Amino acid sequence: MSHNEPTPIVSGALAKEGIRHAFFTRQGGVSTGLYTSLNGGLGSSDLPDSVHENRRRMAATLGTKPSDFLSIYQIHSAEAVTVKKPWSLEDRPKADAMVTKLKGVTLAIATADCGPVLFADAEASVIGAAHAGWKGAFTGILEATLDAMEAIGAKRDRITAVLGPTISQQAYEVGAEFKAIFMAADSEHEVFFSPGNRPEKSQFNLPAFIGYRLLMAGVGAFSDLALCTYADEGRFFSYRRTTHRVEPDYGRLISAITLTP
Repeated sequence: MSHNEPTPIVSGALAKEGIRHAFFTRQGGVSTGLYTSLNGGLGSSDLPDSVHENRRRMAATLGTKPSDFLSIYQIHSAEAVTVKKPWSLEDRPKADAMVTKLKGVTLAIATADCGPVLFADAEASVIGAAHAGWKGAFTGILEATLDAMEAIGAKRDRITAVLGPTISQQAYEVGAEFKAIFMAADSEHEVFFSPGNRPEKSQFNLPAFIGYRLLMAGVGAFSDLALCTYADEGRFFSYRRTTHRVEPDYGRLISAITLTP
């Protein structure tokens, strides 16, 4: 069992007084095998005790009690919830984003190729976290997060949004039916696709699409860490890499943000 500690990636854009955040890698946990080592996935088939210990370590890294390290039951929706008090793991709501102005709780999003986006309006002390896969980004999860933050006092032109480790365009091959969904909505979406390596296939740029949706929605600042989950096996879990290898399961990365008490 490893006793090393998590060494998360942080963004200078979110390094504001009163705010802590972390884009955790897969390093610094106790899980083994496919889940080596910092698997935060409550929905994975990893040993529950290992997942809870990993999450305890992540909470400690951010100075939060494990009971205040909050997750949602992610469903690839455009549903954002406002955290007014901590909830238990059993009672976590079905949604894909959380916002709060409550100090001391941590908003933790799980991903394994989809885009984890952390948000902060430091002046208003309002934070948010969103799970943005293609479906969530396409149907409005990012805009819903901004709306929910504004509802509790944020101003969108003051909000900074940072995209953590996400599958890159080079690794994200999609079929003609996928592209057709985007093109039917707006012909300008063509810019997010490049020719694939096989006929009828394209490469989709999820990070650029996330940034586009946020900037079109009027976010104050957006930055992308430009880290590919698929390409960097040493640091990141990847659903697509697991699928290509026909492995039975995969770990989940956690990206989290908190307002310090």
